[in-house]
Amino acid sequence: MPRRDEFADLVCELLSPMGEVRARRMFGGYGVYCDGVMMALIADEVLYLRTDERTRTAYEAEGLPPFRPFPDKPMTMPYHRPPDSVLDDGEDMLAWARPALEAALRAQAAKKPKKRRAATAGDN
Repeated sequence: MPRRDEFADLVCELLSPMGEVRARRMFGGYGVYCDGVMMALIADEVLYLRTDERTRTAYEAEGLPPFRPFPDKPMTMPYHRPPDSVLDDGEDMLAWARPALEAALRAQAAKKPKKRRAATAGDN
């Protein structure tokens, strides 16, 4: 069984006061979930927290970059790198992570519900 990534374990430990936090392998990195909601990701040993129109300006004001899945392309995703200090201070981490979870919950609520297939005579 492969050894878990120590950085992912540290992030989960720092976020644990928020609820059940788990890191799941994803595309060579990790998706970080709090109570089943993906609120962060880890790529190349760098943490990125979920952002949206309400939270993005705080990151931009600090000059904190968005996640670029392909460094040579301009595409970004709605995750930003928090200040480095969050890894040294649990309270600082939570101050940045709570709005990230709220952004993730808003994004989840905004998704359209999947359409259910209409029942046919043979379905029960």
